[in-house]
Amino acid sequence: MAIEDPLTIRINKKLRDQCHVSSDCCIFKVPSDLRSVNEKAYEPQMIAIGPYHHGKDHLIAMEEHKIRYLQSFLRGGDKNDVSRYVQLIRGLEESARKCYAEPFCLPGDAFVEMLLLDGCFIIEFIFKLAARDVEDPIIGSDHKLRGVMLDLLLLENQLPFFILRELLVTRAVIQNPENNFIGLILSVYDSYLPGPGCDPFPCHIYTPEEMTQIKNLLGLLHDYWKPSRARIEAYSEQREHVQKFIRCATELKEAGIKFKSVKGCNLFDIKFEHGRFEIPKIEIADNTELVLLNLIAYEQLTSYENPYYFTDYMVFMDCLIDSAKDVELLCRREIIVNRLGDDETLATLFNKIGKYVVRNRVLYADIAKKVDEHCKKRRNLWMAKLRHDYFNTPWALISVLAAIMLLLLTWTQTVYSVLSYYK
Repeated sequence: MAIEDPLTIRINKKLRDQCHVSSDCCIFKVPSDLRSVNEKAYEPQMIAIGPYHHGKDHLIAMEEHKIRYLQSFLRGGDKNDVSRYVQLIRGLEESARKCYAEPFCLPGDAFVEMLLLDGCFIIEFIFKLAARDVEDPIIGSDHKLRGVMLDLLLLENQLPFFILRELLVTRAVIQNPENNFIGLILSVYDSYLPGPGCDPFPCHIYTPEEMTQIKNLLGLLHDYWKPSRARIEAYSEQREHVQKFIRCATELKEAGIKFKSVKGCNLFDIKFEHGRFEIPKIEIADNTELVLLNLIAYEQLTSYENPYYFTDYMVFMDCLIDSAKDVELLCRREIIVNRLGDDETLATLFNKIGKYVVRNRVLYADIAKKVDEHCKKRRNLWMAKLRHDYFNTPWALISVLAAIMLLLLTWTQTVYSVLSYYK
């Protein structure tokens, strides 16, 4: 019997491993270039969910809470029997493994146990949080609560949503438990989104087919928090006419463009009409950078099915903001609410958050075109030069006013001389 070539064996193994990479992948590790912008924004600080950070020393303490939440989950069903859920997850193991794009070392039973504990934890955590169970050691601690809520939003710290769905359906004590659960998730995370705007139909009942499209908790928030129908239509019409903004807010102001903050609008629904921007207010707090970076990373790694809404929004804001002066202007117009305290810090945040991302720039292609046309008009070019050359400093303004007064005085004296001559 011929001995198979070792190189052939090695290549065949790689080919078999490659077969495991499929379109089912929805949970990724953040590439090193994106990660370099802010390493901590992608690393769980309190709890590990899924295999990528499983077993890390600083996250071990939360494993006891997972057991406690499993007990609570079992008490909430009609049968206090863990075996039925173990068998359920065993049946989903292969599908769950296909959801992770990167390799990990967890054998069958350890992987099934992790899926069960993590799935039950997420479900019970959302229910306890929605019920404001302050007696719970996590819900009752501001530090732990904030840490867990943020960790559940991390791209690398996700569980396939179908695991949560099947656990809920199996335990079902109410009708449509999945829809009820989704509503609770969107409700408790509403304040973690840095601006208004979710689905215009918050009570939407998901069909079974729509349920299968939900990849994970981060994906649910991404798909729910999207532009309005009008902005998506403008995006669809202009995607072939991509233009880049080349002016920051202070330069646009010099060109005569005005900025207005609008309330109650979707975060993405920026408008430009008759020389005026209308931009929904965005609040930048300590959590904002982490949330936006993970939503953008999710878009970058699932681009085959997701438009770059968050990426394009941040690229747009990055174009408007070159320096602290731009931040100051947008804060004065109440477009940005700066909870970080320092304009320079906020400018740096906007400038770095879009580094190393693939940019479509099409969500606001129609606006870029209108702004470009406005700035090219001869009158606006002249006004922009006038503002830039003479109105940027008090001394320049004083010199212009002095020149005008001198001109008026000279003209008055001339008229007086002419009148005196004919008397």
